[in-house]
This record gives sequence, C-alpha cells and structure tokens, in this order.
Amino acid sequence: MPESKKVVIKVDIHDENDKRKVLKAVSGLCGIESLDIKDEKLTIVGNIDPVKVVGKLKKWHANILVVGPAKEEKKEPAKKEPEKKDDEKKKKQEEEEAVKRWMEACRVYNPYPPPRYCVHSMEEDPNSCVIC
Repeated sequence: MPESKKVVIKVDIHDENDKRKVLKAVSGLCGIESLDIKDEKLTIVGNIDPVKVVGKLKKWHANILVVGPAKEEKKEPAKKEPEKKDDEKKKKQEEEEAVKRWMEACRVYNPYPPPRYCVHSMEEDPNSCVIC
C-alpha cells in the first residue's frame, strides 16, 4: 500500500459558497483521509494524485504548492509544562460540558413541526399523476 501524501494547493475562492463547492468537488476522489481549507490553501492528506486534484479544481485556478509526506518527523523532543496540560484538560472538559448542555437544550426545543403528509385523490385534483 503506497504511503499517504500531504498536498497543499492554492485555490482562488472568494466566499463560503466557493469553499463549499471546492470541498465537494475534491471529497469525491478516492484515497482522501482529510481535507482542510485555510486562507485559500487546500490541504489534502491521503493516497491521491495531485494532478487529478488540480484537474477537479481547474474552475478555481488551482496551483500545487507543496507535495510531501503526510507525517512530519519532529526533531526536537516535546517538553511541555504540566500546568499547561492541566489547563488544556480543563478547557477541553469545559467545552465538552458546554456541548452536552447545548445538545440537551436542543432536545427540549424542536423548532420544526413534524411533516404533514397530504393524500390527494383523483377527484380532488384532476391533473394529478395516477399510476394504474
């Protein structure tokens, strides 16, 4: 199995609609592990051909910036202070609690009523489609 690659492509996008369309166009390709767009740069990780990706994005004037290995090796050992880890854990826990509260609130209030199904008969609507 070939190794994954990290491909960075510059794409001319002007709004959120273009961003959505670019992600939709690229997400259909086989072998993609992750997609990300920041500052008009599309980052794709996976077993893909960069030329095919640019072919899908020709409408947005795509240019390949970087093609490299998916996982970058760190040369320096990571030394973090234990206080920062505790702060990160607390933040993550607070975020999880906030999400749980939000989900609970959403369960209580449903802004959309249940769908109503209408059954039309031939007598009510003479132009309706009937399959015999």
